Amino acid sequence: MAFLEAHNLHKTYRLSRNNHVRALRGVDVTVEAGEMVGIMGPSGCGKSTLMHILGLLHSPDLDTSPAPSLVIDDTDVTALDDRERTRMRAERMGFVFQSFNLVSTLTAAENVALPAEYAGRRKSDARAEAMDALRQVDLGEWAGHRPMELSGGQQQRVAIARALVNSPDLLLADEPTGNLDSESTGEVMALLHWFNREQGQTIVLVTHDTRVSEACSRVLTIRDGVIT
Repeated sequence: MAFLEAHNLHKTYRLSRNNHVRALRGVDVTVEAGEMVGIMGPSGCGKSTLMHILGLLHSPDLDTSPAPSLVIDDTDVTALDDRERTRMRAERMGFVFQSFNLVSTLTAAENVALPAEYAGRRKSDARAEAMDALRQVDLGEWAGHRPMELSGGQQQRVAIARALVNSPDLLLADEPTGNLDSESTGEVMALLHWFNREQGQTIVLVTHDTRVSEACSRVLTIRDGVIT
């Protein structure tokens, strides 16, 4: 049984009454537990839109025929309401983005602790779990530093620790190395590969970098809103 299975995903963005963009045009995706799957394609092809739908950040078009379906670990999440989607993201998923999305006024440890606090942990427990996560990405000694005091590679490793602090079933990464130099890209990908290989973390990542895709167990290519 697949861990994640999606069928007939369409996404249309309405820009005005007479102007719209069809970002996805009937995408089917299956991801097995423990896989590290890359999604590649040219700019504007729909790969980030697909990532956002798989991560329950956006909903697919529901008025298509056949109707879309998205099943994650035997749970049909296609038509969950906003509250249920938020809970699913908090409890089952972790996210890493190209721009890091760290809170500039918080330390590394405070940034990593946020998802644990949102999930209902006591502040002391969340902080302890954040420290464990930072040590896993080799940044324990930088726990008290704010993002502006860290390199780009270090900031992305903080973001990875934040994404994994709740031990999610699924890690979604959207261009996780897009703002990094070659050395930092290698460090971040080695880290993601380690979590996938040694801890069985299921990872789906969007990238345009062939060096990144080479670390994946499988690569899906999207063009014009369809998987080719």
